[in-house]
Amino acid sequence: MRQPSVIARRVAAASVGLVVAAGAAACGPKDNDANGSGGDSAPHKGGTLTVLNANPQEDFDPARLYTSGGGNVPSLVFRTLTTRNRESGAAGAKVVPDLATDTGRPNADATEWTYTLKKGLKYEDGTAITSADIKYGIERSFAPELSGGAPYLRDWLVGAADYQGPYKDKKGLSAIETPDSRTIVFHLNKPEGEFPYLATQTQFAPVPKAKDTGTKYEQHPVSSGPYKVVSNQNDGERIVLARNTNWSASTDAERKAYPDKIDVRSGLDSSVINQRLSASQGSDAAAVTTDTNLGPAELAKVTGDKELAARVGTGHFGYTDYIAFNPTVKPFNNPKVRQAVSYAIDRSSVINAAGGSSLAEAATTFLPHQKSFGYTPYDLFPAGASGNAAKAKELLKEAGYPNGVTVTLTHSNDKDFETSPEIATAIQDALKKAGITVKLQGLESNDYSDKIHSTKTEPGFFLAHWGADWPSGGPFLAPIFDGRQIVKDGANFNSGLLNDKSVNAEIDAINKLTNLDEAAKRWGALDKKIGAQALTVPLFHPVYKRLVGKDIKNVVISDWTGVLDISQVAVK
Repeated sequence: MRQPSVIARRVAAASVGLVVAAGAAACGPKDNDANGSGGDSAPHKGGTLTVLNANPQEDFDPARLYTSGGGNVPSLVFRTLTTRNRESGAAGAKVVPDLATDTGRPNADATEWTYTLKKGLKYEDGTAITSADIKYGIERSFAPELSGGAPYLRDWLVGAADYQGPYKDKKGLSAIETPDSRTIVFHLNKPEGEFPYLATQTQFAPVPKAKDTGTKYEQHPVSSGPYKVVSNQNDGERIVLARNTNWSASTDAERKAYPDKIDVRSGLDSSVINQRLSASQGSDAAAVTTDTNLGPAELAKVTGDKELAARVGTGHFGYTDYIAFNPTVKPFNNPKVRQAVSYAIDRSSVINAAGGSSLAEAATTFLPHQKSFGYTPYDLFPAGASGNAAKAKELLKEAGYPNGVTVTLTHSNDKDFETSPEIATAIQDALKKAGITVKLQGLESNDYSDKIHSTKTEPGFFLAHWGADWPSGGPFLAPIFDGRQIVKDGANFNSGLLNDKSVNAEIDAINKLTNLDEAAKRWGALDKKIGAQALTVPLFHPVYKRLVGKDIKNVVISDWTGVLDISQVAVK
């Protein structure tokens, strides 16, 4: 997942997408009873679920959505070949079949993947869903006017690099074959053992060619999921969903589809959302949010109220906030200086600046703490809870700076508790104890993003963050540390400009593995190897705390998204 300052809509899971501790399972209230009350806590069908959001659900088109299943609300309308397992905690980090009968059948070297569709799949109008519809849905995602989705298909499919979509090139992609109405085969440029994860993206949602209206399709996309779009107002500001009567639960083991209707209202201030959920009056009693977290002050109030505290769901998403170094800029071209900063960091003060230990967990590894990412504990430059100033001074002396050094830290002016002035100031104070004088350079969001993601302007020392497109080490490590992904004339994320042949080779070797548990172990080992080069200083993993209305049942929060899964929610 690209950094939220760059592409905000890609983080609908945690803002999903934003937006995280060893073996810690994300969980909702006990017994799946969101209000903790006694009596009948079993979820029932019926009622209206209200969704109160800050950000509108723009680009309600499967071609243009980025996150797995399009995030939360779109996953009610768009089914894909595979999907995320809709269970709490670590079990929810697994990929499972959706439209397909399994998670895919690879050839010997994972350069070819074959899927078979389940029988009896239908659109909202009762017509059959076919493999040709999935092929067409993927092809239209290549159209320039429908850009915005994940870039992997263009990179992975044979001959797809210059394809411009079916509106300009009606021949389609030869890399995707549909030998019959239920079979689809993908031919890849190189081995990709994690293709089943990619197949959760909404580009794999079926689109009937006869119903495609191009850029207007988002106004009424044809549903393959349990709900259909009744209305979409003001580019996703108000979306109303009703049951798709042609959806069959017998073909969909993941989505529960309890409410009869879902009313999504966006454009609200985050404080107003939390106030309304807290009060739970009228329709707000059966309301949730899919994009608004509790802040430090709000969480303090909620924690002191037993009834409210029982309505808070806690989640962990694969996400890391960190310091990035550009080793071509002095003094960070000297590894000992980078190590000195690593030793000097006071993670306790940084976590306090991020909202406290309830909202942030200390990180010494680049990979998040979940097993699915391959988390392997290591602390190569142990700073303790409050920094090791003595060790940092020793390294600075060895680097030729016996009297200390002055550096500039670039950060965003956004009050996001991640790359914000509060975090920067905490780092400034800690490094001062080690003889490192830090000057702060705060930039507005767009200027900050442009500066840190250009190889021409990238500063030597700045705050950054990264979230994974799916729960694996691959989309976490490769974009940041694969030398072949350095972009010289565009948005570059390999801030350390690392181009290590052994690292690149190991990335390729792991990508060949279709045993994802084995791959996870290798990603963890690679994380530690890269960490020794001190190109980043991991700071913390965010924790998500979200409030639900008092009549909400069946809160499920997985380690895939870290937030409430709307497909599981029932109303009292």
